[in-house]
Amino acid sequence: MSAETKLSGPWLLHPQVALRPERFGALAYHFGTRRLSFLKSRRLLDVVQRLESSPDPNAACRAAGVGEEELPSYRRALATLAETEMIVPADPAAEVAA
Repeated sequence: MSAETKLSGPWLLHPQVALRPERFGALAYHFGTRRLSFLKSRRLLDVVQRLESSPDPNAACRAAGVGEEELPSYRRALATLAETEMIVPADPAAEVAA
């Protein structure tokens, strides 16, 4: 999956990932892969936290106050989090739309 991959359907934080809010955004640690990721803004943290209760990543972005002009950069950030398995499809059988 590339950073330009389009995410569809419901997503959520991987069950083995812990978020630690910080002034700059948050640290995300995956206990399974031992990978550490930085969420570089509080708004991105808000988006990630809203994923589980949203029908898709775009809805999570809009609920967090992300404007249309900012949406592509947030989708790239979410695609990167998906590539590193920090976020996963809510339905394990779901596929990522290309």
